[in-house]
Amino acid sequence: MPKILSILLLFCSLSVFAQVTKNDTIRVENHPTDSISTIKPRSEVEVLADIEESNAPAVKPNYSPTKAGLYSAVLPGLGQYYNKKYWKIPIVWGAISTGVGVTLWNDKQYRRYRDAYVAQLNGLPHEFSDIPGITKEALGRTQDRMKRQRDYSIAVTGLVYILNIMDAVVDAHLYEQKNDPDLAIKPAVIYDEFAKQNTKPGLSLSFRF
Repeated sequence: MPKILSILLLFCSLSVFAQVTKNDTIRVENHPTDSISTIKPRSEVEVLADIEESNAPAVKPNYSPTKAGLYSAVLPGLGQYYNKKYWKIPIVWGAISTGVGVTLWNDKQYRRYRDAYVAQLNGLPHEFSDIPGITKEALGRTQDRMKRQRDYSIAVTGLVYILNIMDAVVDAHLYEQKNDPDLAIKPAVIYDEFAKQNTKPGLSLSFRF
């Protein structure tokens, strides 16, 4: 009987010893390692490069006046698109479209009165023959007036087209100066001693050297 108890105690002690050893092994294996020591410290050159990059001024986009002018010459409004002045595109298109429309209308009226004038000179009927008081002098004056209005419309449309190109060129050329505090356009009160009202609202352009 004592031998049996001795054997049982021996097995229990081995079992306890094995469990303690296993737990200790698990704790050692799962013990967290220090990851900071594996990180390579940054050099002074890299740190200074990061500081200079953070403090460097923002790079402003550079627009070419030549490209802006050529784009607007090929297609009005394209230079404004190149300069990222999108709000100007409808203005350019609207102004040129209006000029072209008025020019076409005046040209149509001029051709009507010219045909009627030629027919009146040759004694042939025309679309104004049934209107009393229509003479060749009246038709001649009317056709001349329509011709002048057509020519004025062509001139104004051409001027708008040129202004569209100039606006794109100037916008691209003065892009860097637009945020310059020394160059500013702001509302102002203009004094005119010769007008009925001595003061009137306006714009002032100021440039400081």
